[in-house]
Amino acid sequence: MDEILRHIFSAGTFNQMLRSATPVALAAMGGLLTEHAGIMNIGMDGMILMGAFIGVLGSYLCASAAMGVASAVLLGVAVGLFFALFVVKFKSDEFIIGCALNTFAAGLTAYLSRSIFGLSGTSGHDIAHLPTVHLDFLDAIPFFGEILNDNSFFIYLTWGLVALMWVFVYKTPCGFWIRAAGEKPETLRTAGISPERMKWIASILCGICCGLAGAHLSLGYLNGSFVEGMSNSRGYIAFACVIFGAANPAKAYIAALMFGFFDALGYRLQSYISSDLTSIIPYLITVVMMVYVVVRGQRKKTTLRTNTTAQKE
Repeated sequence: MDEILRHIFSAGTFNQMLRSATPVALAAMGGLLTEHAGIMNIGMDGMILMGAFIGVLGSYLCASAAMGVASAVLLGVAVGLFFALFVVKFKSDEFIIGCALNTFAAGLTAYLSRSIFGLSGTSGHDIAHLPTVHLDFLDAIPFFGEILNDNSFFIYLTWGLVALMWVFVYKTPCGFWIRAAGEKPETLRTAGISPERMKWIASILCGICCGLAGAHLSLGYLNGSFVEGMSNSRGYIAFACVIFGAANPAKAYIAALMFGFFDALGYRLQSYISSDLTSIIPYLITVVMMVYVVVRGQRKKTTLRTNTTAQKE
């Protein structure tokens, strides 16, 4: 039993946690912006998948991982504009557009992968991928040094992005306007600022974050590999992290770490339990997170209703 616990709670498990959590956290940083703007964006899974494919394709064609990341970012801008066009401009139902985007992305990337690479994905050979970062001073720190060292640059970038996103959302005028676009659009319009413009900005930034998530997934996490459907519902999990964290960047990142930990735990438990069972662990935890959010919301409503009734009496 002690050996199993040491294997499960090893530095490798927590290192895997960071790697698994990063694409979810990056997408969640974009998803919380659209959430604040009053848009329910469940199309993030398709955005991640297309970002992953275009990242690999750009790296393959240009022999440069940086160009692959740039291609994924540009793709994110285009998809963000596409999403905003239908949701903001044409007033379409964001749930339907999100589902359509996910379905379209799955079919398009599968078709292009087979057409360009001649198979259902790439193995990473002859494709430049993101290098790992080694910090010498971390070698002197036992356990934590093993967790924090030799990771993709995107893992460290995500930490900075979480802090930057918190400042942007809560401490800048543009962040305030985006929140107002979702909460008090008419008040914002009275102040001379277009809520629709803020929704466009939030959608584009969400596309960029999802493009980065896809680029990390294919060029960083899987070292230049693309597999059909490799987003594996991470966009939906990112959306769940946004809801669980009440669209707060720090809380959403913590929720992503929870997913990453249980995903890593599932890999570790495969040595002792069937992989068919361990693979459902992170998704089961996601369902539990959503149930918790619903229960918490119902309790708040009940408390508010009780307090209001007491004040009237």
